[in-house]
Amino acid sequence: MTSREAGERGGRQVAARGDRRLAEQRVIATEAAREAVRRLRAVRGRLMFVQSAGCCGGSAPMCFPAGEYLTGPGDLLLGWVAGCPFYIDRRLYEAWHPGQFVLDVEPGMPEGFSLAAGDGLHFIVRTAGVEPRDRSG
Repeated sequence: MTSREAGERGGRQVAARGDRRLAEQRVIATEAAREAVRRLRAVRGRLMFVQSAGCCGGSAPMCFPAGEYLTGPGDLLLGWVAGCPFYIDRRLYEAWHPGQFVLDVEPGMPEGFSLAAGDGLHFIVRTAGVEPRDRSG
């Protein structure tokens, strides 16, 4: 599906055959991440998140305008963050399998083609139960 086709469907991303959804929500967000998503949506419209295992795969999720990234049979829908779908590569999920992902923001530039989370901010993913590192020192 092209971006135009996704836009014609109200901006909703429709995954290719094999779209798999987990039985329960596996992604949550900090208040800072939810606020960044709200601000970004106000400017860019509908969004989607992808935690890829491809050439641009890394520890940072990618944020795109809805429909700019085409999901496929190997992608899982982990859940929704502030009204935006969050997908992960199935193999990456199986390797990490943390139980729950936490979307957050940190200072720095976004990776790859991702939209920034704000001025000088990028989105990151932590796993539930892992405390953010101390930024005071």
